[in-house]
Amino acid sequence: MKILVVALGESIHTARWLSQITDQGWDIYLFNSVDCGYIHPEISDIHVIHSFYSSVQNRNKHSKFRGIPLPSNKIALWSRLIMQNIYPQYREKQLELAIKFLQPDLIHTIEFRHSGKLVNAVKKRYKGKFPKWIMTNWGSDLYFFGRLKRFKDEILEILENCDFYSCESKRDEKLSREFGFKGVVLSTFPNSGGLDLELIRKLRKNGKITSKRKIIMLKGYQGEVGRSLVGLRALERCAKYLKGYSVAIYVPKDDVSMAAEIFTQKTGIPTVIIPRGTSHETMLEWHGKARISLGVSMSDGISTSFLEAMAMGSFPIQTWTSTANEWIKNGESAILIPPEDPDIIEKAIKKALTSDDLVNNGAKINWEIVKDRLDAKKLKPKAIEFYNKILN
Repeated sequence: MKILVVALGESIHTARWLSQITDQGWDIYLFNSVDCGYIHPEISDIHVIHSFYSSVQNRNKHSKFRGIPLPSNKIALWSRLIMQNIYPQYREKQLELAIKFLQPDLIHTIEFRHSGKLVNAVKKRYKGKFPKWIMTNWGSDLYFFGRLKRFKDEILEILENCDFYSCESKRDEKLSREFGFKGVVLSTFPNSGGLDLELIRKLRKNGKITSKRKIIMLKGYQGEVGRSLVGLRALERCAKYLKGYSVAIYVPKDDVSMAAEIFTQKTGIPTVIIPRGTSHETMLEWHGKARISLGVSMSDGISTSFLEAMAMGSFPIQTWTSTANEWIKNGESAILIPPEDPDIIEKAIKKALTSDDLVNNGAKINWEIVKDRLDAKKLKPKAIEFYNKILN
């Protein structure tokens, strides 16, 4: 089988999805939908199609690069910028030529706004029979961006032109039909694959029970959908309950880091910044030290950090704009909150801080769900069948 995957190559989620299928003896090609000359270091055993890339930097020795090699990142970057100015559609043309040359059995686009848009532009002008096309929904693609005028028409057109659609929630499956998709909806399961439960068990064994932990995890995203500053404000209101605790904020931008510094000055509660690029295992260890894992956003799919918190026994407090409701029992194994109301978020945090039974029982419930629905050994065969089903 020959598969052309068009996706954000620098993303850990792309890396985890691909890791499920790279040992099948298939020819897998990755076309990076954002032309940056770089792929995530965990991606291996595939062919990667770049335009210009550094022949000596950011190389992945476990994958084969195709494109024009240049002696440094700087020269490769300038070459991409020059090409973008001279011929803005150069990446579309490169993808079109790649499809004609490779003749893949399937094209799989992961994420709408870059990957889906790119393939849709090529398909509209493609001469000849176009390969079967799978469109995978990521996070907020339909739920948030599908409601915005500047993106909606484009999303509708992608759904009209693709043959298969996949997502990780019943919410997004329903939305795809409401948006007019008439093709085949494939199995619903996490886009980033499952978790290594043997590793999880090992890490859990070395950790404290949830009610004895003294860390609060906060997802540090702030921007078009992220609302970590609202979460930080709610934590500030809980200051008297947080004596002896620290707040760990992962992947924050500068504004969130500065707000965290002010938070510590005002409350005396220490904050720890977990930087971008922190390994998966280390992130699991952090969740395994946390009593609460707090995620606040205007929109999300089934957040990977939410699933990691479930697996590591941290009590999740997550905005109801995600699809967490399809995984937990609200008020028992997690608490769902609005994205922009610090009053309600404050009450949820206080409840989880003052009830040992709630967080301990929640950890037990969530562990059973994780064993049933998130075991990598169970999800990998589903990912393989995902492709075999289409060809057969």
